[in-house]
Amino acid sequence: MWEVYKKGFKAYLQLEKSLSANSVAAYLRDVDKLTDFLQAINNLKAPDELTLKDLQQFVQWAAGLGITASSQSRIISGVRGFYKYCLAENIVAVDPSALLEAPKLKRALPDILSFEEIEHIIAQIDVSTPDGTRNKAMLETLYSCGLRVSELVDLRLSWLYLDVGFIRVIGKGNKERLVPIGSDAIKYITIYKDGVRVHQRIQKGFEDVLFLNRFGKSLSRIMVFLIIKDLAAKAGITKNISPHTFRHSFATHLVEGGASLRAVQEMLGHESITTTEIYTHLDRDYLRATLQQFHPAFQ
Repeated sequence: MWEVYKKGFKAYLQLEKSLSANSVAAYLRDVDKLTDFLQAINNLKAPDELTLKDLQQFVQWAAGLGITASSQSRIISGVRGFYKYCLAENIVAVDPSALLEAPKLKRALPDILSFEEIEHIIAQIDVSTPDGTRNKAMLETLYSCGLRVSELVDLRLSWLYLDVGFIRVIGKGNKERLVPIGSDAIKYITIYKDGVRVHQRIQKGFEDVLFLNRFGKSLSRIMVFLIIKDLAAKAGITKNISPHTFRHSFATHLVEGGASLRAVQEMLGHESITTTEIYTHLDRDYLRATLQQFHPAFQ
C-alpha cells in the first residue's frame, strides 16, 4: 500500500518540485522511517488514517532510538513534504502534520577559517602534479565563490564565463544563479583546464564536467572532503574542517567586510535571508566600529 504512495511522492519531487537526486532520496528516507514506525507498532495505517497523535508518537519513537533533534527536524520536514503531496493529489483531505512541532534547535555557529588559514591550507598543495593543479583550482574556486561541494563537483565547462568574471551555478532545487569569481580562481582554473584536463582521457558523459578524477570522471563529494582534510592536517590546523567550512568562511569574510546580507544571500543561493543571518556573528570590535561610524549617539 505505502509503496504506491512512495512512488507517487518520488515522481512529485522529481517532476513537480525538480529536486536533485540527493534531496529526493532524503525525503523518501524520511517517509521510510514513518512506515518503519508503523510496522514496529504493528499498525500500518494508510496516510489518510494517520492523525496528529500518531505522528507525535512517531516523533517520540524516533527520539527513543537516539535520533538527534536536528535529524528529527529533518524527518518532520520530510513528512510534511509528503503530506503536501497527499493534499495536492487528494489522497488526504486534512494534513495531520500541519500542527506537528519540531524539537527546538540551538543554532550552532560553524567553524570558520581566517583568510590566512585558508591561504596556508592551499599552500600545502603540490602544484607540480596533475592532481595538485586540479586541487589548487578547486579550492580557489570553492573559497572565491562560496560554493556547496555538490555545486563544485557539478561545475561544467559550459557554465564558465571567465572573460567577464562569472560562473553559472545550479544549486538546491535546480535553482540557477550567476556568481562572481575572483582573479586567482580564474587563473588556476585556466592553468588546470589548459594544462592538465586537456591531456586527460575523458569518459563518455563527462566531457563537460570541469573537475575530473584521474579516470576521466567527475569527482565525488567525499573525495573533495578527504583532499581538504589532508591539506588541513598538513597545515597543522585542528579545527573541524570540511568543504562547507570554505563556504562558511567566504560568507563570514564578506559580512565582516561590510557586504549586505542581501548580496551574500544571492551569492550563496539561500532561499531565505534568515539562513544567511547566521553569518552575522561578527566580533565585538567590528560591531562597535560600525556603531561609532553610523549611530549618532556614538559620534
